[in-house]
Amino acid sequence: MTRGGADKDRTAGPERKCIATGDSQPKTGLIRFVVGPDDQIVPDLLGKLPGRGIWVSADRDALAKAATKGLFARAARAKVTVPDDLVAQLEGMLARRVIDLISLARKSGKAVTGYEKVKSWLDREEATVLIQASDGSERGKTKLSTPHYGSYIGWLTADELGMAFGRQTAIHAALGTGGLAERVVEEAIRLKGVRVGASGADHGGRGRRKGKELNER
Repeated sequence: MTRGGADKDRTAGPERKCIATGDSQPKTGLIRFVVGPDDQIVPDLLGKLPGRGIWVSADRDALAKAATKGLFARAARAKVTVPDDLVAQLEGMLARRVIDLISLARKSGKAVTGYEKVKSWLDREEATVLIQASDGSERGKTKLSTPHYGSYIGWLTADELGMAFGRQTAIHAALGTGGLAERVVEEAIRLKGVRVGASGADHGGRGRRKGKELNER
């Protein structure tokens, strides 16, 4: 129950408090950090590293604030070292995780790439997630629509999306139903916050609207 007396929605799982914004939210919208053996702040994307967790919103501005304003040291109650390139390092780790998850979906037959294949999945309502490269042609991307009640991811580059399919580049991809698609969406939301920030909601273009943008979920 909140301070105002309203019941809080617990369906998204346990909540943690961001050290930069002071807001509490489900762990899926945050990044966990721990203090490593050398007193350096270490991102823990899987949430499995030992030690007391320090949580920051998956948002570029919140992470920059935590890194430059001494908030990690305050939360750890100790002197810590924060890498100068923490945000860039984290962005790369999250992008790699999204790529790896899409690759797993591909290997299990739950992901396709190529305009015609993606269009076919969308037409047959087999896709739940539409993915399009941020640096792809806007004209080409608008020819495909986000699935009804589905999600749209538009902030991987063509090179990154290509890596997920063992190609040099890829512009369009789609994910079918299943747990892997849900995990891709969760990690893509975190990547979006770190890569473009809360103010960059429209970064990377979009397909024609039917489903939800990930920031609306």
